[in-house]
Amino acid sequence: MRIDRILADRSEPVFSFEFFPPKTPEGEQNLYEAIARLKPLEPAYVSVTYGAGGSTRDKTIEIVSRIRDEYGLEAMAHFTCVSATTEDLRSTLDRMAELGFDNVLALRGDPPAGQEEWTKTAGGLEYSRELVELIRADYPFAIGAAAFPETHIDATSPEDDLRHLKAKVDAGADFLITQLFFDNEAYFGFVERARAAGIEVPIIPGILPITNLAQLGRITSLCGAVIPAELARELDAREDDPEAVAEFGVAYATLQCAELLAGGAPGIHFYTLNRSPATRAILSALKLSRPWARAGTHGGTLEALHHDA
Repeated sequence: MRIDRILADRSEPVFSFEFFPPKTPEGEQNLYEAIARLKPLEPAYVSVTYGAGGSTRDKTIEIVSRIRDEYGLEAMAHFTCVSATTEDLRSTLDRMAELGFDNVLALRGDPPAGQEEWTKTAGGLEYSRELVELIRADYPFAIGAAAFPETHIDATSPEDDLRHLKAKVDAGADFLITQLFFDNEAYFGFVERARAAGIEVPIIPGILPITNLAQLGRITSLCGAVIPAELARELDAREDDPEAVAEFGVAYATLQCAELLAGGAPGIHFYTLNRSPATRAILSALKLSRPWARAGTHGGTLEALHHDA
């Protein structure tokens, strides 16, 4: 089912999970075990990334097909401009259409391994807007795109970043999923600025539960996400106790999601890192407490966590 229709028809928040193509047979087994454990939470859809530098194109399509056909879940493939000509892009899109995919997440993508700066592939596309335009012109997919509450790492300014986002939406993006963030005011402020700029499509916050400090450092260094000072202090206090870090990370993400949903977010997209325990705990707690029933009351919950820790 098309994700834009899922979002339009929703009576409650839309929850979704993101996975990545594993590199080993053991990793693949872990992925499908995580999917099996998360399926009972009834996500509206899941997504599968394209791998660094577009390196897992075929594997992404294989996993999306298997999740849909064997697990009965709506699955969306990420799709990037990296290392592909326009002809290559059309060939992959044709294959997705033949397989009956309904949704695609259109991204510029990160530079391939060993390449620090983004450069356009000869005969390819330079901007995600161009990819959205290509898909919208010739394919029936619902199109998702990325948004950056704390500004894209390569953007010259927040204003410039917002102009690029508006161009993607005007080109045909149906919904937006944000880069991970840990300060909810960044999301609420971003949504306000986006609406003022004429961006009316759903903006779904992307949330990463913190379970490992080294992993957190690697991820934030790549995407530029800011760790608020109070959160950093609490994590530092637990740096010698990995279990305590994971427990606090789940608590923080649960309250972060509750505040977002109470503040009117249309749902939550969880960056699972192919693991299930943290996401299962968080989403189970959210479904039990139903913070979206308090829509319009955001503020205070994360501060309470800091004061009680």
